[in-house]
Amino acid sequence: MGTQMSVREAGLAVADPQSYADERRLHEALRILRREDPVRLVEAEGFDPFFAVTRHADVLDVERRHEDFLSAPRPILATSEMDALQRRHREAGTGLRTLVHMDDPQHRVVRAIGADWFRPKAMRRLQERVDELAHRYVDRMAELDGSCDFVRQIAVHYPLYVILSLLGLPESDFPRMLKLTQELFGGQDSELRRGASAAEQLQTLTEFFAYFGELTAARRAHPTDDLASAIANARVDGTRLSDVDTTSYYVIIATAGHDTTSSTISGGLHALIEHPDQLTRLKENPDLLPLATDEMIRWVTPVKEFMRTATRDTQVGGVPIAEGESVLLSYPSANRDEDIFDDPFRFDIGRDPNRHLAFGFGVHYCLGAALARMEIRSLYTALLPRLESIELAGTPEWTATTFVGGLKHLPIRYTLT
Repeated sequence: MGTQMSVREAGLAVADPQSYADERRLHEALRILRREDPVRLVEAEGFDPFFAVTRHADVLDVERRHEDFLSAPRPILATSEMDALQRRHREAGTGLRTLVHMDDPQHRVVRAIGADWFRPKAMRRLQERVDELAHRYVDRMAELDGSCDFVRQIAVHYPLYVILSLLGLPESDFPRMLKLTQELFGGQDSELRRGASAAEQLQTLTEFFAYFGELTAARRAHPTDDLASAIANARVDGTRLSDVDTTSYYVIIATAGHDTTSSTISGGLHALIEHPDQLTRLKENPDLLPLATDEMIRWVTPVKEFMRTATRDTQVGGVPIAEGESVLLSYPSANRDEDIFDDPFRFDIGRDPNRHLAFGFGVHYCLGAALARMEIRSLYTALLPRLESIELAGTPEWTATTFVGGLKHLPIRYTLT
């Protein structure tokens, strides 16, 4: 790897979107921080200071202490400029306010609106549709004559169709939702973003708000049997959600509900290509697919971080954190922690136990975790029996991001039966 980076350089790497497009560099930095300075004060140019929390035990500690550490006012890492712009929008009542931005007691009651749609009973009802879509996209691979960019042509579409079907949106709107989602999460990536400025990136949110504002009005005028209608007509203490909260709910479901899953499906396939012994093992032992699914999720960790702000003077890992200071929870680091995982840099489809934190923990545990696992299992259940050979057909590329992302290109060659 050449000259080892310093602890200071490792800390700065956490705030650099390009680090997440270079997995070797990222994991080198995180390994140094876990070993040398696991709760590291980072003062990166253009960002307000924060502490990077890199050990599994410390991330878990912060997640458990949801009264000591709040999502507000800084739920994700953003530049000082973007933080200020978002703050002005929130004060004006026009800013995005999803479950990610909320804390209890509001978080608990708003989360409950969608919770039933992601419980086991609802998942069983959705299984047939998910399986149908999984087979559709494996058939699509077969139509592509043995080569494709798996991310662009398969992985981004399949979970998008699942989540937007759940919401009840027409398929004609799916391409628009895909473009807006990629712009929202790809705001730090020169290929995916709409523009470089904070104002240009917020224009993506403006378009989301306009689209979902029309959807809310339609579902309130003519309620239907879908999740969009449940959100539009939900009441908290007898009152409907505000327009901002309703639209924000749609945004988090429609975006996080597919982008994270597509990243895991793509990253999981890449891992299987890079570890052919594990691919053979999984094809010969399909009963390992539930464990393999969680190993893919750990390996990829599509949500890179959330931020929390201290409500009082406290400590994390023995490091003093003052009231009002922020911590960044590094999930890729926690999920490769040598103290928790046996040989954490080995991709092991039979890893058990697998105490990854890719879905978070505690009150903010991912609402769609069961759906994500079901989608991943369904796709690989459809693909693996038909897969005779597979290899890379070019260089994989990762998204530059500090929040949500994974592979943005995965060129492959393959033969299917």
